[in-house]
Amino acid sequence: MAASSEVVHCYAQLASTLSLMVTLARAREWDRLPELEAQCNALVDRLRVVSPQETLDPAQVEEARGLMRRIRADQQTVCELVKPQLASLVAHMADLQKRSEIDRAYGLSR
Repeated sequence: MAASSEVVHCYAQLASTLSLMVTLARAREWDRLPELEAQCNALVDRLRVVSPQETLDPAQVEEARGLMRRIRADQQTVCELVKPQLASLVAHMADLQKRSEIDRAYGLSR
């Protein structure tokens, strides 16, 4: 087992959080995703600080690479699950805007 590394720990936390995001997106629990995205952003910010300061041994490099592959795969999955929902939301908002404009044009605004 490789010695402890803050960089590897951050990647492991990021992978775990993204895995949870995939699970929640599949369950259509959209309201929980923003908090997890904020956690991911905080981890990425931390990695920007600690990565230049830490040298990884070969085992840690391999562990980090494996985690990065998982992270990229889970990011892709989350995007594939979320994008259709966002498109639907945008379309619904456009429809509501159009209805509101029609209501105003005919004096039906509330």
